[in-house]
Amino acid sequence: MSQPPFFYNYMNQAMSGVEPNMLHVLDSEQGRFFQRYLLKKAISVLKWRVPANWNKDYFLYVLYCYGYAAVINTNAYGVIPQICTLSGYNVFYQPTHAIIANPYLSGLKTPRIGSECALIKLQPDYCGVMDICAHYAAKMALISSSIDSNLFNSRVAYVFFASNEASAKTFKTLADDIASGHAAAVVDKKMKNADGSLDYEIFNRDVKNSYIVSDLISDLRKIESEFDTKVGIPNANTDKRERLIKDEVNANNVETETLVDMWLDNINLGIAQTQELFGKLDLSAEWRCERESICDRSGNV
Repeated sequence: MSQPPFFYNYMNQAMSGVEPNMLHVLDSEQGRFFQRYLLKKAISVLKWRVPANWNKDYFLYVLYCYGYAAVINTNAYGVIPQICTLSGYNVFYQPTHAIIANPYLSGLKTPRIGSECALIKLQPDYCGVMDICAHYAAKMALISSSIDSNLFNSRVAYVFFASNEASAKTFKTLADDIASGHAAAVVDKKMKNADGSLDYEIFNRDVKNSYIVSDLISDLRKIESEFDTKVGIPNANTDKRERLIKDEVNANNVETETLVDMWLDNINLGIAQTQELFGKLDLSAEWRCERESICDRSGNV
């Protein structure tokens, strides 16, 4: 460690390219698909109200991907959020200035936090959620690719034995026609053996025991449920057993809410700082869903 963990920029893994594992699968289409999917799920947990002159998508993606956004007052656009980097530190090793690089803005580009700009951050360590999304997206991409491979390998394959190249081409055409769903496949009767049979062998006889797609889909759901728990999306933790008691579900609910409650604490501090500097703005964040127990009165799910 090059610096102690109380520095604001300690381990700020906010960029989308960070992978907290040694299996580099996020550079694939499946990895990018799951990463975008999980990021949108994380953003959807809170319901936001932003001023009419703000671009809501810009603000939320900056906040959740980078971990923080500066709010400044401009002559041309009014009070707006901006992506920034941080510099300086005070007696508590917290950042003192925001560095804004936007060609459409002129004037103050390094405002002081708390007096010339407000800073809205998501987490105490100034990180976004991309490390969480990348962690689970990598696992989901691996399982998804395993599902594809198992589905492909579960097909019954035939191995033909050809005496020459012409026979091999004929067998390939026959197999392609059958696999394509043709109602009739025609070959020369000379391709048969003396007893009327074809020289072929089934390659994968044990299809039933090698088919694990159902298990992989179940594991995929478990990993997504674990992600949901991390980012505050209600779930019943159903992978534990068929029926759960009320206390077990409520314990999972507490785990589900804790991290996002911390997000809200930090967000509300940033909103309060914004209101103090720039006056009353239509800016707020709250839980999108009501925090209710999913247990029935009998104590079962």
